[in-house]
Amino acid sequence: MNLIRSRDNPFYKELAKLSGSARQRNKSNQTLLDGAHLLTAYLDSGDQPRHILLNAAALNDGEIAGLLQRLKGIPATQLDDKLFAGLSELKTPTGILALIDIPQPSVAQSHFALLLEDIQDPGNLGSMLRSAAAAGCDAVFLSSGCADAWSPKVLRAAMGGHFALRIYERQDLPGVAKSLPGTLLATSLHAKHSLYDCDLRGKAAFLIGNEGAGLSAGLLKLATQEISIPMPGKIESLNAAAAAAICLFEVVRQRRRL
Repeated sequence: MNLIRSRDNPFYKELAKLSGSARQRNKSNQTLLDGAHLLTAYLDSGDQPRHILLNAAALNDGEIAGLLQRLKGIPATQLDDKLFAGLSELKTPTGILALIDIPQPSVAQSHFALLLEDIQDPGNLGSMLRSAAAAGCDAVFLSSGCADAWSPKVLRAAMGGHFALRIYERQDLPGVAKSLPGTLLATSLHAKHSLYDCDLRGKAAFLIGNEGAGLSAGLLKLATQEISIPMPGKIESLNAAAAAAICLFEVVRQRRRL
């Protein structure tokens, strides 16, 4: 196993760029997975990483040892502990990182989709991806104004949800909306129809807008129906990620009756 001790190492420099730069991730079409949980989810999806990175403590970790048994033949490098910590945003490093190619899903028709416009908070975006994966969405489409879906913060918040979805970044959402079959529902505080009055048992897609501004007028016009989530309490609105989860799991609830 190779050992890297210097920040001047060319390979380490490339890894550091990936860790901190969305532009570099887009350019190289690669990202880093931080921790055994994310790597396990990635392996379970049927893919293999390009490279494994370890710190000293990982060599004595039972869970990581089990993962390495699944990664025979994959190049591995041990990093000096300070160098390893420099690639992770976690206060306590997990001990293992994986360099992967960002999946590039082929364009396919969707039966249950989520369209996200300008979701800028990485935690919100990751939570939405996690909910979409849990609810059984087959595709998530992100506008160019969304946070980087493959950033460390979004990956961590989604808890492996990325690998159960087809994720399309930098999309022309109006074009996507026009191409999707079935019902296209837009969340709006001013909608007259309740989410719970909609029949969601057929093909459906939800439009969720920016945390502060909501959906643009252009996307709202394309919706089959505008919907609101009933809120009997004394709160004006929900967090965007919470609203998305409620919508997605109302679909799950209705489809269980079929």
